[in-house]
Amino acid sequence: MSSPHPVESPPEELSTSDLVRRLTEQTRTLVTDEVALAKAEMTAKAKTMGVGAGLAGAGTVLALGGGLTLIAAAVAALALVLPVWAAALIVGVVLVAVGGVLALVAKNRFQAATPPVPEQAIASTKRDVETVKAAAHGGPNNGVTA
Repeated sequence: MSSPHPVESPPEELSTSDLVRRLTEQTRTLVTDEVALAKAEMTAKAKTMGVGAGLAGAGTVLALGGGLTLIAAAVAALALVLPVWAAALIVGVVLVAVGGVLALVAKNRFQAATPPVPEQAIASTKRDVETVKAAAHGGPNNGVTA
């Protein structure tokens, strides 16, 4: 009679049906774990991309909106001591520099999150497939000793 807990018995003592049951349970567990890993990895990458998108949006708003609202006042203030064209040029360069820095930070965040694929889960699954292939080619008894 088969044991109620085939996982505790050595493989050589199990019947074929118990071995198939064990294989099914282990396969189910492996697939469930790989899907959980993929979900966790994708969640982390999506969060990183969200931060990058937020920084890009903030950089755009600050570079354009802030620049447009303050440009007139900055140019007018500098125009008191410089020609108007020089004042406008200085203010424009400062705004472009700030926007450029924010854009570079956003670019780095996007690069950290791409490609948006579960790389760890894929690598783990490839290792699992290679392990199963190696066991399948292990000989006539497939690595099980009698």
